[in-house]
Parts: sequence; C-alpha cells; structure tokens
Amino acid sequence: MESGKKAEAGPSTTTRGGFDEKLERKRETSETPPAVAAAIDDDEDDDGDAVDNGVPVAGFVPGPLLSLKEQIEKDKEDDSLRRWKEKLLGCVESDLNGQLEPEVKFHSIGIISDDIGEINTPLPVDESKSGHPLFALREGSRYQLKLTFSVLHNIVSGLAYSNTVWKGGIQVDQSKGMLGTFAPQREPYVHTLEEDTTPSGVLARGTYSAKLKFEDDDRRCHMELKYSFEIKKRR
Repeated sequence: MESGKKAEAGPSTTTRGGFDEKLERKRETSETPPAVAAAIDDDEDDDGDAVDNGVPVAGFVPGPLLSLKEQIEKDKEDDSLRRWKEKLLGCVESDLNGQLEPEVKFHSIGIISDDIGEINTPLPVDESKSGHPLFALREGSRYQLKLTFSVLHNIVSGLAYSNTVWKGGIQVDQSKGMLGTFAPQREPYVHTLEEDTTPSGVLARGTYSAKLKFEDDDRRCHMELKYSFEIKKRR
C-alpha cells in the first residue's frame, strides 16, 4: 500500500560503536571540529560498504549500544564537541539517565485524503471504538497515512514499518517501508507516508482488516496496531 519516505524532522544518524563514528554527515565542515572530521573520515574508510544510505548491509555487525549519557560524557573535556553532540542529539535532561534501550511512543495515526480531508486518531485507540473502521474512503481515492510519535531515552536506528491487509480472511496486500533513524527531542516527529490510491470495482468495496507494525533494526517492536477500514462505492 504505502512506501516510506524520509521523515520531516528525523536526523540521519548511526547509533552504534560510539557517537564519534557516524552521527552526522550533513553537518557543515566549517562547524565540525577537525578532530571529529578526521575521526569520521577514518571510520568511513574502516567500514567500507558496511552502511549503505544509513541502512546496514547484510552481514554487518553493529558495535555496542551506548546510552546518550555515555555518548555525551565520552568527550566532556571538549566543550565544543560536547555542545555539538547535545545539539545534534536533541538531548533533554530527562533522557540523560543512562538508559540504553530507545523507546518510540506513538501519539496518533491520521489519514489524509481529498475525499475526507484529514482525520487523526489518538493512540492507543479508545476501547469504545475498537472493532469499528478507523476510516472510510471511496474507491479510487488518493490518500496518505500520517504518523506522530516521540523518541525517548536513546537514538532509535532503522525504524521501519510493515502493513498487512486482509479482506474476508484472505491476505490481499502487504507493504514495508523505512521511516529512518531518530534522536530524542522535545517535539514529536511527524511522518507522512507516500500517497497511494484505493482499489476500484465491485470486488474492492467492503471492510478490510489490517495490522501495522513498527520495528527498529534490532527487531524491537515499538507498536503493533490492528485496525479496520472501509472502501465505499464512488457516487
């Protein structure tokens, strides 16, 4: 159904083997301390093809996971480097607690369409609405899914989704996509998936069930949402 695209606010970072290895490649050279630039260059030479566009290549073994507190304190004697890390990571004081495992908290899921405008549903879904369609679209409608979420405690690397759809107990679609890598920050991230179109025809109309699942590159499941939706006849 949908294909992921880069997040609107998500930093492109790598979380393993220490902050100095590959945290930020888009930062302007003039702002990067020479020692850090040299360290990044050395790491790129050592890794070779270990990382392709921020996605680990098969067979690549990541280094040990470090907490944000460890990453910040690793170079605490260098004030400029420490401030750069804090700015890049978007750290908040409550996140510097030594916790290793990142947490992704999903706040809402929305549907954007010319057919119905924009509808946002808070997460988790209210029990009173459980079993009811999350949204209804007309056949042949263009739409996008919109996600709002926060990242806590540590960088989440390679956050990806899979969406499986059934109709009448038969699987009719499955899609997967990459959202990206995100550091903790005060403001929630907003991520809109690429536009898609609902199917058309008599057989396409009706109620569908679906399961949307989010995992990172360590196979941590951050959310699994079971929902239903409806496709109606276009008038």
